[in-house]
Amino acid sequence: MSQRAVVIGAGIAGLLAAAAVSRAVPEAEIVLLDRDVLPSGPANRRGVPQGQHAHLLMAGGWMAMESLFREDVRKRLFEAGAHEISLANGMLAFSPDAGWFRRYRWNASRMITCTRGLLDWVVRETLLQQTSKVSIHQAVVEGLLGDTRRIRGVRISGADPALGSEVEADLVIDASGRGSRNIEWLTAIGVSGVQQRKIDSGLTNATRIYRTPPGAESFPLTMIQANPYSGRPGRSAMVLPIEGNRWMVSAGGTRGGEPPNDPQGFLDYIAGLPHPIVSQLISGAEPLTDVAVSRSTSNVRRYFEKSPVWPERFLVLGDALATFNPAYGQGMSVAALGAHDLFQELVRSDISTPGLSRRVLVSAARHVDTAWSTAVAMDVLYPDVRGEKATIADRLAAGYARRLTRAATGSFNAAAALWDVTSLKAPASRLLRPAALFATLNGPPLPRTDEPPLQPSERQILQRLTHVNGEPHESR
Repeated sequence: MSQRAVVIGAGIAGLLAAAAVSRAVPEAEIVLLDRDVLPSGPANRRGVPQGQHAHLLMAGGWMAMESLFREDVRKRLFEAGAHEISLANGMLAFSPDAGWFRRYRWNASRMITCTRGLLDWVVRETLLQQTSKVSIHQAVVEGLLGDTRRIRGVRISGADPALGSEVEADLVIDASGRGSRNIEWLTAIGVSGVQQRKIDSGLTNATRIYRTPPGAESFPLTMIQANPYSGRPGRSAMVLPIEGNRWMVSAGGTRGGEPPNDPQGFLDYIAGLPHPIVSQLISGAEPLTDVAVSRSTSNVRRYFEKSPVWPERFLVLGDALATFNPAYGQGMSVAALGAHDLFQELVRSDISTPGLSRRVLVSAARHVDTAWSTAVAMDVLYPDVRGEKATIADRLAAGYARRLTRAATGSFNAAAALWDVTSLKAPASRLLRPAALFATLNGPPLPRTDEPPLQPSERQILQRLTHVNGEPHESR
């Protein structure tokens, strides 16, 4: 008898969960449910509130994603205009607390940059073309069918009448994102007391897309990081290459230092950052959009894997399991790694195997822990952070992260460890290996530099862009 999986949410987490089931159990029917009518091409949609802002698919998530598809999702993305960038030499990164990171001829950690709309569309099209067993339906999930022992489907509304109001399933996967009602659904069937933790720095993101200036196509991704150690609100900005020969320029500010949504205010905010490079890059660039602003950026951790009672056949992945401040670019990669854990578990066992859901949750929680420690170690330090108080572990992690970052600006061993963990290629324990630990404790062997490590050709591009127009480009 064929099996059916219901996946709630057709974003990256849901699509990759569906790919995992499809790859491991080819005969299974997969029903994807989403509130939105999905766009027919690479476009933003209402159900992805951060979709208009910068997204990074880190190396760990990228490798997990590729493993789930028989067809070459890499080729499809690059043909559509996505960029692959080395963390070691394809990026200019400035820490106000530590200076510029040096660049190395090392390509072990790479990330993918493009719009979220393009990534969703390419992954969805790849999934639908590799299997006929997946169907996507617009519907609102109202609750779970089942009890504390086992989930057997979902209750829905607003769907095609052919689906009815209840969809039976052998496996239900909640990948419905930040707005998931999974705590409410579980409480309704008798699973209560799930531990939660929330840390909210009040980050506001403001993003505008520009046409890449002629001749600047090869300029590296450029990032001015926030400073969590100054006692003032964090302020940051990034110039991210995306498809269509465009730059996505994102500014971020924590509570009390939020970027404005008007064009001139956006430019003024960027001009006031600790280094002028982002302002210089866009001084003569042509804006293609208005300034988009969003504030759904808190870190929320739901400890489902620790719940003493957990129903069989129910899983939670992606942002429905944990959300992170998007400034750290790890959410999609955590979702991809969780989907890969599901795939591996299904290959070893079966949808109906007792304990499968708990095992996948425990595995996925390890990736969550790595990303959580990165995000929270910084966010707890900003003024007026809200949610639970910083723990001793949080403070220790923040102190170590500060020493590591300073060391990484002038030590390859420290930088390589930092890249491996932030790209989710390795767990946080990577930072405690002897070479990384020694480099962190001893500090950088090279002095701080407050000038970006530009190649001659890049310096010429920056000089030309700075002098094309003495004043920032007039906004539309």
